[in-house]
Amino acid sequence: MVAPNGILALIDDPTLRGDIDRVCAAVGLHAVYASEPSSRQVWAGAAAVLLDAGAAHRCAERALPRRARVVLVGHREPVAAEWEAAIAVGAQRVIALPDQDAELMAELADAGESAREDAPRGAVVAVIAGRGGGGASVFATALARTASTVTSAPGAMLIDADPWSGGIDLVLGSEGEPGLRWPDLMLQGGRLTYTALRDALPHRHGVTVLSCARTGGDIDPAPLGAVIEAGSRGGVTVVCDVPRRSTTAAETALASADLVTVVVPADVRSCAAAAAVARWVTTVNPNAGLVVRGPAPGGLRSRQVAEIVELPLLAAMRPQPSVARVLECDGLRLRRRSPLALAAGRVLAVLAEHPVREAV
Repeated sequence: MVAPNGILALIDDPTLRGDIDRVCAAVGLHAVYASEPSSRQVWAGAAAVLLDAGAAHRCAERALPRRARVVLVGHREPVAAEWEAAIAVGAQRVIALPDQDAELMAELADAGESAREDAPRGAVVAVIAGRGGGGASVFATALARTASTVTSAPGAMLIDADPWSGGIDLVLGSEGEPGLRWPDLMLQGGRLTYTALRDALPHRHGVTVLSCARTGGDIDPAPLGAVIEAGSRGGVTVVCDVPRRSTTAAETALASADLVTVVVPADVRSCAAAAAVARWVTTVNPNAGLVVRGPAPGGLRSRQVAEIVELPLLAAMRPQPSVARVLECDGLRLRRRSPLALAAGRVLAVLAEHPVREAV
């Protein structure tokens, strides 16, 4: 029996099996080996079928139904007899390993994601500061940590889209955890599986985190979009910390979001800055709202701030006690009834009231 998102591999050669296992592991999938499919249901239910020339002939003789994602795999360029086998079984691709590892990896990643198309998508939230130092990175981290505990999604993913912020791993406290950061993640866009991505990235407090390093340098929008999409398709809540700079990467994160959260302190100058940010943000994504952060030195109320900035109020937040000292020690710590946790919970509640937008 093959799981609906598993790979059916009709391969006899042990060396070729090893190559297939290596590629499957890279995309977070599992191959089930057999000499022939035990039934038509097994043949039709696998996410993809990999077979060698001998298995292709056997399957063609059984007149198994044509299906998508059938790949003939070998160790060399196919000869005429192998092309005949591929045509007979209805294979769409012929791939030689290990030379064409990347082609098989892309094929299996698409197969695994397509098999999970009916699974619920995870929500995507972009968090941006109304002014410099407005607390967006801290709130994004609080949002991811809260989402990992209070939503039905299997964890959360925190993405650092601001290469000049010093690294959001320092906010989460995951800087010592093993795993890849943006400079290590060599992607050219396309589709990824969340399972493979999760296994490659650091984790802390139930949050998978993709952080920038301390070297700066812009983030390419295509890999950023692919990572956001992988997390959402994986069913987890994706939180992006977005810079206050109109870059293609920033706009990719904003456009991908089901909700954009603008974090603004409750003072006049912050309101003025946030109003300009809000005008830019809403041209990219109109699904935006405000989190107002205390204290209010001049007595501005949260509703007044929302009126000035011209965004709906999502949450008002009291000052988080000792947050600067806590961040210096071991990353953000959240108590269940702390101001950050309560405000994050309110934003997630607003998000839960609206369906997740399907990707176009």
